[in-house]
Amino acid sequence: MSSENKPSQEEILEKLYAIRRSIDNIDAALVHMLAERFKFTQEVGALKASGGLPPSDPEREKEQIARLKELAIESHLDPEFAEKFLNFVIAEVIHHHEQHLN
Repeated sequence: MSSENKPSQEEILEKLYAIRRSIDNIDAALVHMLAERFKFTQEVGALKASGGLPPSDPEREKEQIARLKELAIESHLDPEFAEKFLNFVIAEVIHHHEQHLN
């Protein structure tokens, strides 16, 4: 590639900052979506507690992990990463559900 076709340092930095702004926007959306998700899981926890149901539902968790791993594959995301992420979220949800029992 000739130096005439090579982007300038300023062009590279502009593109870098634009990409980072997009990443920041996605991160903000993720936080808001997780907050909404946890509002619903708090409601689930309260319902489970009032009905004497256990905080954890291993069959549901297994189904969710399989479903999200499939979505990850379709989206060209590492399914193992998706599973680790969902396991982390599920662990937090169970922790919150256990708090409803106390």
